[in-house]
Amino acid sequence: MMQLPNVSIVLPVRNEERYIEACVASIFAQDYPQDKMQVIFVDGRSEDRTVELLKKAQTVHPQISIYDNPNRTVPYAMNIGISHCTAPVMVRLDAHAEYPPDYVRLSVETLLTRECENVGGVFDTRGRGFVGEAVAAMLRTPLGVGNTAYRLSDKEEYVDTVSFGCFHTDLFARIGGFDERLTRNQDNEMNYRIRKNGGKVLFNPRIRVIYYCRDTMKGILKMGFMNGKWNVITMYLVPGSMGVRHFVPLLFVLSTIFLVLTTILSHGFLLFSGLLGLEWGAYLLLDFFYSFEIAKEKGPRFFPLEVILYPLFHFAYGFGSLRGITALPAFIRDEHRKKTEGKRK
Repeated sequence: MMQLPNVSIVLPVRNEERYIEACVASIFAQDYPQDKMQVIFVDGRSEDRTVELLKKAQTVHPQISIYDNPNRTVPYAMNIGISHCTAPVMVRLDAHAEYPPDYVRLSVETLLTRECENVGGVFDTRGRGFVGEAVAAMLRTPLGVGNTAYRLSDKEEYVDTVSFGCFHTDLFARIGGFDERLTRNQDNEMNYRIRKNGGKVLFNPRIRVIYYCRDTMKGILKMGFMNGKWNVITMYLVPGSMGVRHFVPLLFVLSTIFLVLTTILSHGFLLFSGLLGLEWGAYLLLDFFYSFEIAKEKGPRFFPLEVILYPLFHFAYGFGSLRGITALPAFIRDEHRKKTEGKRK
């Protein structure tokens, strides 16, 4: 039997009072030796009871430590957490999730027995309430998330990125910490840097995390919009870190706008109107197919919501990418200003 090393568990948190107690309970229900676990929460100035609940849990579990993140975003939180890691292995978790009892052990065992620098597993998306369940079901389909391995694959394989991750802690001394410029996509960028430096990222389907998605229409559309926006910014800052799949919604939105305008301006010219019909005919065919598959599993009341949810999500994502393109000049100027000020100091 493998001798398990000490492990540092790092969780960025902000306004997680709805999820934090269940998350903490799942961490301390792990079959990993608790005397070998260091659990680090880095709070981004929560405005709810998150810190209060963590301090309460701390009285029961002294392995917990809580640090402040004045910059609020995830990459800052991760770097603060990494700076306080004392173990040779670091596991990055998220408070919006719950972890089966074997999660940490399987992650560590896989990292130590395979040729890799980072290990992740299946992102088992769950929802709360009717809308939350519908969103979760959508995010478990290829039409909802493309070819993302950590949501859909059941085969152990090397991949471009994984959710969260389990790392050798000394990795960050060698290649640097998380990119603090990235409000989102910092995991993609880190995994790209691992691969760029000759390392490998491994997906193990035996490792599973239960992740709770947004449970309102407003929440999932905002998430799609922000993801689309930061995909463009990330692509500019770190070329090669984002895959083609991240820009499919942008291409869908642009092609729809182009074909609608050319159809109008050409007074219904058959070529453009035909292409528009073909594109949307194929899209709606997929939309109805996956909505029907979800309805077969979860009940007929899900069908109309799923039919609406897919295009709303994809358009929010695509328009988010358009916003990212228009926001790039100001972002570039701001980055240049920060670099100039840094050199002066």
